[in-house]
Amino acid sequence: MTRSHLHKFGGSSLADADCYRRVAHILLTHGNCDDLVVVSAAGKSTNFLYKLLSLRETGELWQEELQVLISYQQNLIEQLLSNEQARDLRERLSTDKAQLISLLSLEQRNEFELNQVLSFGERWSARLMAALLRESGVAAINVDACSILVADEGLVPNIRLAQSREKVQALLEAHPNERLVITGFICANQQGDTLLLGRNGSDYSATLIASLADIERVTIWTDVEGVFNADPNKINDAKLLNSMSLAEADRLAHLGSPVLHSRTLQPLFDTNVSLAVRSSYASHTDFTLIAPQSSSASAPVVTSLNEVVLFKIKLQSPTENLIELLAQQGILPLAHWTSAHHKVELAFTVENQKQVHTLLELHAQALNVSDIHVSDELGLVALVSADAEHYRRSFARLLSRDAKPLYQDDLSLVTLVPKSQVSLLTQKVHRRCAGPRMRIGVLLLGVGNIGEAWIDLFQRSSTALNRELEATVQLVGLLSSKEALICPDGIDLTQWQDKFDTTAKPWDYKSLFEQLEHLDCDELVVLDISASASLTLQYPELFARGIHVVSANKLAGSGPLPFYRELKQQLSNRRLFWRYNASCGAGLPIQHALNDLRNSGDSIEAVGGIFSGTLCWLFEHYDGQKSFSELVIEARGLGITEPDPRDDLSGRDMQRKLLILAREIGFEIELEDIVLNSLVPAALADLSLDDFLARITELDQSMLQQFTTAAEQNKVLRYVASLDKVDGKMHAEVGIQWVDANHPYANLTPGDNVFVIRSAFYQGNPLIIRGPGAGREVTAAAVQSDLVQICKDLLQE
Repeated sequence: MTRSHLHKFGGSSLADADCYRRVAHILLTHGNCDDLVVVSAAGKSTNFLYKLLSLRETGELWQEELQVLISYQQNLIEQLLSNEQARDLRERLSTDKAQLISLLSLEQRNEFELNQVLSFGERWSARLMAALLRESGVAAINVDACSILVADEGLVPNIRLAQSREKVQALLEAHPNERLVITGFICANQQGDTLLLGRNGSDYSATLIASLADIERVTIWTDVEGVFNADPNKINDAKLLNSMSLAEADRLAHLGSPVLHSRTLQPLFDTNVSLAVRSSYASHTDFTLIAPQSSSASAPVVTSLNEVVLFKIKLQSPTENLIELLAQQGILPLAHWTSAHHKVELAFTVENQKQVHTLLELHAQALNVSDIHVSDELGLVALVSADAEHYRRSFARLLSRDAKPLYQDDLSLVTLVPKSQVSLLTQKVHRRCAGPRMRIGVLLLGVGNIGEAWIDLFQRSSTALNRELEATVQLVGLLSSKEALICPDGIDLTQWQDKFDTTAKPWDYKSLFEQLEHLDCDELVVLDISASASLTLQYPELFARGIHVVSANKLAGSGPLPFYRELKQQLSNRRLFWRYNASCGAGLPIQHALNDLRNSGDSIEAVGGIFSGTLCWLFEHYDGQKSFSELVIEARGLGITEPDPRDDLSGRDMQRKLLILAREIGFEIELEDIVLNSLVPAALADLSLDDFLARITELDQSMLQQFTTAAEQNKVLRYVASLDKVDGKMHAEVGIQWVDANHPYANLTPGDNVFVIRSAFYQGNPLIIRGPGAGREVTAAAVQSDLVQICKDLLQE
């Protein structure tokens, strides 16, 4: 006979008389007259029985503790039942007490007698709940599961399914319109001796009986509302899942989730039984329904264990042999990693450590195990989803350098990290993969002229940006060369200057990285608006920590080739982002254009131009009437040059920018591979600034001579960077060129940059990009553009 529903109540749902009344109310309001009910021992009764056995083994007094347990049961009876019902249960409890005393008084007890002691809690609960239902006018009887569940003995009893199904079906036919209140946790062997189903055995009893009885749904009533997408005790915004597949629930259970044990779920496979997890303390609230089949993936779930055991094993046989051996004993690793030289690493829960060790020692010869090392210094963070592959890159980018690589199967992503990192990584994975909105923290390094312009721009655009991205992009740090302000909750953009002036503190890289490690952000982006060489050297560390970078600083992109290659390799390994459009041309989209041409299949043959607003200004104004040195002094007074004009006149800045572009189009060259023709004579290069300015007129004669000769040929002087590819060979040079008066390099607005690109698609009519190549606003805009693009890339992952 088929029944529709089985309800299971755990010990926390039966802790006291009020709990029993609440359960009775649930059964009367949420159930049917022929429902099955499975109960655990009330409260901590089973733990109390284990304690009695322990006291007896050590020779300590146990009689007083037994009386405490009996009194607890007597009080439940007195508070819940009327005299007639109570009298019957009191008499049976008195008989049980005598039997317990007899069992505990034995000098030696066999396994079945130990099991008998530990089974009393469930028997008491079933009797009391059935009596309480009868007192409420409901036809109910209590059933000892030993009468219907038959098993073979073993480490975990092996249920005889056919025989047990026959007994269950016979019970249903004998009591067609009665609620059957059945003991969880216990079964019996062929001779009727009591066997225990182990910890979480009552939940297993419930799903097992449901499958044998062809029940449509099992509801496990517990002290939580259901399965959440993260532990609500650790993650404030954890959300209850309305549904999930049986396979996802099983993987989550294998990874140590406390809501359900994997054994509980096994009887439901290959059935049509659904499983609901509900709170007996809030029966009116939403709950989680676990379906045997699911057509779509549920929301991802993040779970963690504060401590796991990692076995590092060297063996000659295939890893599959070891995993199969463990599976035969009901043990599955949480995750495993195989490396070269026949080494395998397997992670287990702490509870499995002893059993795994015993199995490895027992089968060491068969598996060719030559070495075993055990570590318990790690914790586990995992994400469970039928769509796990979708989250792999996002999860991987959150890992620290000392995390294990991601282990992946069809339903989960798993990593191990030092115990101290478990909580923080769990929060990051939840927010990035399972939470409602990603939080992207921004750290501004350089609060000078351009930095201030970027903050103004970010303040005006951040609200619209966050709305467009459906994420939170927030400034969390400001750094000058000497002081730093880190605000985990975000910096008020309207008062940033006052906040920085009053609270910024001296900093070093070690303390900075420690603070960044504890920021509650899913992603971090550093904006390097500086000219700091020391900061550039920290880029590998930033990337190693999973931090993205936007550079207006030219030194990284034009650094030594091995260093540049290392940065690019780190990016490809970690799927990080480094954008540096502002390092060349300020807001002009030169790097965008080069990348678009290459992506379209074009072949770039030459790049040239004037990449310095200062040198553009000088040569646009130089007409031979005013000396070149006078123009330099004038430009310095206007703030157009660097404080030391030689920083512009040397051409080194344009040389670095040309190197950045050359590498962007695929040339792996060093700075020295670009010929540099400086405007500063060697005799003036190493002087002090004052001495140089005193002798600056020494620039004039050579410059005037070139100007006059060029003018005679109807040409003008321009300081130009050029890169040409001829027959597969590259020539790159920076220096003065004589160009026609109608050339793209001539007749620029003073201060402009111009880039001329010749390619297979752009031959006779080259692609020209022209506009302001310097200035606080356009440079800040280029930095903001790179930041927005990184945010979009992250959200598309």
